[in-house]
Amino acid sequence: MRILVIEDELKAAEYLHQGLTESGYVVDCANNGADGLHLARQQAYDLVILDVNLPEVDGWFVLEHIRKSGNTLVMMLTARGRLADKVRGLDLGADDYLVKPFEFPELLARVRTLLRRSGQIPLPQVLKVADLELDQGRHRAFRGEQRIDLTTKEFALLHLLMRQSGEVLSRTQIISLVWDMNFDCDTNVVEVSIRRLRAKIDDPFDRKLIHTLRGVGYVLEARE
Repeated sequence: MRILVIEDELKAAEYLHQGLTESGYVVDCANNGADGLHLARQQAYDLVILDVNLPEVDGWFVLEHIRKSGNTLVMMLTARGRLADKVRGLDLGADDYLVKPFEFPELLARVRTLLRRSGQIPLPQVLKVADLELDQGRHRAFRGEQRIDLTTKEFALLHLLMRQSGEVLSRTQIISLVWDMNFDCDTNVVEVSIRRLRAKIDDPFDRKLIHTLRGVGYVLEARE
């Protein structure tokens, strides 16, 4: 799946590019409306994530011209959260409207929903590592026959670890993909969340799946 991000804030664009790429999408970025519209006309994208306040031409202009030329999915991602702005975006043809600041798991869920509704991706599959299962569609987790109740953040963290099973993820990567992009990286939220997740999916069982590589990060995998 190919996604175009049109965002002039460098930090936000890098955050979206990293998160979406690590989630399996091919991502192009443009930092102004003119370049974004040019890319949208030249390439076939499954989804455009579009800011409103852009240099050269604004997001409203870009949205109107994308709609005139085809049926590409468009998600507005903007700090303009007034009802009038939301109504304007949807009336101009946006398929979704998400207000900043946002959390990446919500954005990712909205992306999956848009693509699924358009028939471009199958229904979410169940992720499996050893006897651990994560049902993305039903938002449920199981270890063997035992159901595991997870908070929203725990589910997002486990989903990330299972999706990247076998790959070591650093604290910074985990924070950027599970928490808000402006989250304080100096906190111990990752360590606390990993500990709570282990208490639910590892501690009651003989076989441990979440492993720590000191000074590097965390990995979820089945080891002999």
